[in-house]
Amino acid sequence: MSGRVHTYAARTRWTGSTGVGYEDYGRRHEAATPPASAGLALSADAYFGGDAEHPNPEQLLVLAASSCQLLSFLAVAARARLDVREYADDAEGTMDEGDPPARLNRITLRPRITLGPGPSEERVRKLIALAHRECYVANSLRTEVTLEPRITFVPSGP
Repeated sequence: MSGRVHTYAARTRWTGSTGVGYEDYGRRHEAATPPASAGLALSADAYFGGDAEHPNPEQLLVLAASSCQLLSFLAVAARARLDVREYADDAEGTMDEGDPPARLNRITLRPRITLGPGPSEERVRKLIALAHRECYVANSLRTEVTLEPRITFVPSGP
């Protein structure tokens, strides 16, 4: 790396009144990530009084870890000239309230990776591990991020 500093902006906005007490104030809020034009409608986890119809910050953290691993693996695979055909992940984060301080204790990524013929499964697993070491989001977290990949190869052709 050249020592460049990258800055990422985020904006959140909430309006309402907390004067009604903890049980009754609205948790819905808006978020934006300039310069992206698409915004997000967010809420708290339904357990904490939020609206389950909207993503919550904990889900976004799990999503960020999943997306970063996906992008890191695709970059590593492309540099290695692997033919990745599909990458899908069912990621999960867990928060154990009995283990203070309150935080996501673990994020588990479960990528299902489909590749064209050529590389060995061992090579693909090494590249998955390399991508994990290069994942900016995982490197930014104290939370344990684990991988449980499933690898499939398809015959050559379209």
